[in-house]
Amino acid sequence: MSTFKILCPTDFSECSLNALEYAAKLGEKFKAELVLFHVPNMEDYKKLFKEPKSEALDFVQKKMNSLVAEVLLESKDNGLRSCVSVLKEGETVDTIVGYAKTNSVDLIVMGTEGVNDIKTNFIGTKSSNVVENAENDVLIVPRKVFFKPPRKFVYASDYLEEDKLAVQKVVEMAHFYDSEIDIVHVGTRVKAIDKALHQTMVEEIKPFIRYEKTSYVLKTFRDEVGLGLENYLLTAKGDILVTLSKKKSWFDQLFTKNLSKKMSYFINKPLWVIKKV
Repeated sequence: MSTFKILCPTDFSECSLNALEYAAKLGEKFKAELVLFHVPNMEDYKKLFKEPKSEALDFVQKKMNSLVAEVLLESKDNGLRSCVSVLKEGETVDTIVGYAKTNSVDLIVMGTEGVNDIKTNFIGTKSSNVVENAENDVLIVPRKVFFKPPRKFVYASDYLEEDKLAVQKVVEMAHFYDSEIDIVHVGTRVKAIDKALHQTMVEEIKPFIRYEKTSYVLKTFRDEVGLGLENYLLTAKGDILVTLSKKKSWFDQLFTKNLSKKMSYFINKPLWVIKKV
């Protein structure tokens, strides 16, 4: 069995360092190889160094080495298999996505500011662009969300055949923490056909999961689906939202313009987007 590999891009901000804690803690459970990844922005470094290329890369490498040492000190004895640093020049999003693809990364863990105005401050950011373009699973961690063992995963289902495989990934992680899993479908109106589809989904997916702490939920919400998910996360006290993304327009479907100033809780929970099943 191959070693689980986690890629954690960092720019040394508070936001990315918080994501690094998540990556290290998950790495302990998966007995993973953790790769700290930095894409130098030479335009920024030109303002700081007389010889930006050599001085900046030396400066960055020392910071990366320090982070690696801290991670190993905290997590090596708790199960993390290894931690290495990689510096690679290029356009940030393309470089992250390309490295993850060519190096068979299992999970990309990235930070985001987790602000209220999602359409302006989240959609179009590096994190969301990585989600849109990566072929690998991505966990987005808001800056103010500090790691704690998740008590409940909320998997947003749209009755896709691939849900059967995607939920198995959630079960694997839930096992580590003895967490609950809520598999939730949110509709704007619950019709008889929705109830029938839901029951069919439950009957089909149960044999694939075999995890006792799983609940199957059909919710109706009079407004948009995104607000319904936010409402469910709040009332059910979900810790991580999980979704299967098969379409590049996923964010625009979920975070429509009229939602951008309504949803504050939602983006302040980690979002795990499953891309590979």
